[in-house]
Amino acid sequence: MERETLEMDVVFVGAGPANLSGALHLARLIKSHNEAVKSGGRQGEPLGEIEIGVIEKGASVGAHILSGAVMDPRALRELIPDFVEQGAPVESTVNEDYFLYLTKNRAIRSPITPPPLKNHGYYIVSLNRLTAWLGEKCEEAGVNIFPEFPGAEVLYDEKDQVVGVRTGDKGIDKEGKRKPNFEPGVDLLAKITVLGEGPRGSLTKKLVQRLGLDEGREPQVYSIGVKELWELPDDRYPTGRVTHTLGFPSDSQTYGGGWIYGMQNRILNLGYVTGLDYKDPLLDPHAEFQRFKQHPFLRRLLEGGKMIRYGAKTIAAGGYFAMPQIYADGVLLVGDCAGFLNSQRLKGIHSAIKSGMLAAETVFEALLAKDYSAKQLQRYEQLVNESWIIPELRKVRNFHAGFKHGRWLGLVNTGFQFITGGRAWGLFDRARATASPKAR
Repeated sequence: MERETLEMDVVFVGAGPANLSGALHLARLIKSHNEAVKSGGRQGEPLGEIEIGVIEKGASVGAHILSGAVMDPRALRELIPDFVEQGAPVESTVNEDYFLYLTKNRAIRSPITPPPLKNHGYYIVSLNRLTAWLGEKCEEAGVNIFPEFPGAEVLYDEKDQVVGVRTGDKGIDKEGKRKPNFEPGVDLLAKITVLGEGPRGSLTKKLVQRLGLDEGREPQVYSIGVKELWELPDDRYPTGRVTHTLGFPSDSQTYGGGWIYGMQNRILNLGYVTGLDYKDPLLDPHAEFQRFKQHPFLRRLLEGGKMIRYGAKTIAAGGYFAMPQIYADGVLLVGDCAGFLNSQRLKGIHSAIKSGMLAAETVFEALLAKDYSAKQLQRYEQLVNESWIIPELRKVRNFHAGFKHGRWLGLVNTGFQFITGGRAWGLFDRARATASPKAR
């Protein structure tokens, strides 16, 4: 089959916050370098016109992003210091934090909000709208964005160096047969490919297996968050209030918890996370969420409201010890597919944006050196280690593992880690200490 070939310099796979931030930062670095060389302020040669492309499987940027999240603005402020003044679509600053323990019939408010769940001053955002806004910033900077171009296959040379991606064929029926409107995918060739597909991305999964990027790492652990947006009939839940819950409907052996965010225009964002390492073979995460909504506290909150959107998202909760190698010949991993989520804080947007920026700096240096090998791209790992990403993840490196003995011992372990800077109580972590290649 003959396929069209399109040559780019850098291809970002997935239009999420990590890749959009990376593409924008890279375009700015190149422009600044070229202008500095031209004016005599910097030695060397200009890079000239560097073609940067972002491919996205959705019909538009943000179409496959599930709305509603609390964002630590640290990384976005580094990328765009005046993001609020520039019109970033933030819903509200967080001005109230609640932490509830749910029994079957009661909602008990904790007098103290656990430090990891303190979000005062952060932003409630519609991630769908935020990524669309970042996409506009990328296009203004000259980045090529290709919606409805799903990445179907990673392209390699004879030495297993990544040389680009192949987009999916169009005009295929449900049985995999070609329809009259069949159109073969395009081979996008690139010096460097950046994968930012989110948790368990199809290309990332195959790449990690083929190149052995998970050797010496622990298996990734996943949770699933089921969420809905509700339109309330009145102002019963104020904009800017954030509530997290523990307890009902999960039993004490199942990792899980809920959230409720107050957004603008009487929109309520609520959801429930269930760890997919649950022990009950009959447990259904979606059914758990439905039970969560039937709790008297939630039932009163939603009474008279209208559900307007729903969805689910996988969460890579393994953390520091489950991170794969984040670079190889011709390729970098960013965001959730690199395992940068802080599962204790339920925060990943800030580290995704920061990882995209660090990937951009690595790509920029590689373009200057005209070297796209793993030896050159290892610089990315160095930048990540020197940033605030790894210190943050190390502090919570044993968080999820602590819950393997149930909720109560898991909470004890969480408190112990908070005091010791991430070290786990020996009861939970003795076996992992000998199995993992990374130091405790």
